[in-house]
Amino acid sequence: MTEDRLPLADLLAKAGDGDFLRSVAEAVLQMLMEADVEGLIGAGRHERTGERLNYRNGFRDRTLDTRLGSLQLRIPKLRQGSYFPPFLEPRKTSEKALVAVIQEAWIGGVSTRRVDELVQAMGLSGISKSTVSKLCKDIDERVGAFLDRPLSGEWPYLWLDATYLRQREGGRIVSVAAIIAVACDAEGHREIVGLHIGPSEAETFWSSFLRSLVKRGLKGVKLVVSDAHEGLKAAIARVLGATWQRCRVHWMRNALAHVGKAQ
Repeated sequence: MTEDRLPLADLLAKAGDGDFLRSVAEAVLQMLMEADVEGLIGAGRHERTGERLNYRNGFRDRTLDTRLGSLQLRIPKLRQGSYFPPFLEPRKTSEKALVAVIQEAWIGGVSTRRVDELVQAMGLSGISKSTVSKLCKDIDERVGAFLDRPLSGEWPYLWLDATYLRQREGGRIVSVAAIIAVACDAEGHREIVGLHIGPSEAETFWSSFLRSLVKRGLKGVKLVVSDAHEGLKAAIARVLGATWQRCRVHWMRNALAHVGKAQ
């Protein structure tokens, strides 16, 4: 496809699963608090060291209200003194930083420097490379479980789109195709049912992606909406056998490309 397409991040925001994002947000904040407390205590959980300054003493529950919903947090308690995460004080700043952490880690990819800057913006002391690796691993597992979840029921309508991203492979920057599938069930609820990255938008790539959706339980598709990419159209006919309709947004953008600015 060309650049005339909806941004992937916009599609994720419009069709995101609220419960999934809340669970990721809770996990991210919990890990940040654990890392912060380890720095204050001078030792990790169950670690014996002469530099230890304090000990843990259980947790206390706390609710954080955000645009993602109410996050249920477990704030670590200390035997001596108290601990209260700084990001719970300025609600507006913490919420923006939290959303930025999720977007940077999940959609844009994670680098130690960028995550460290975001963590410091939340009022914490910073984050180590090992904690970043742990954070990425936890998010990868959650995203993997979300994208591989079984699909049940009928999905009459399916939207397919893609965008091109640049990522590092083998020490060099290459362009890859990120494709996304958004479906609507019989009750009218829309959600993301698939997301995958590959080298190009060839028919074989689209066919493999659509077969993976069918294998997970996607059925009852009657109408597929996408742009007019020939490889995609062929894959839809071969795998789904559903009616195809050209996306009006892509059609309009393609048409305007042939119209002068004065018109």
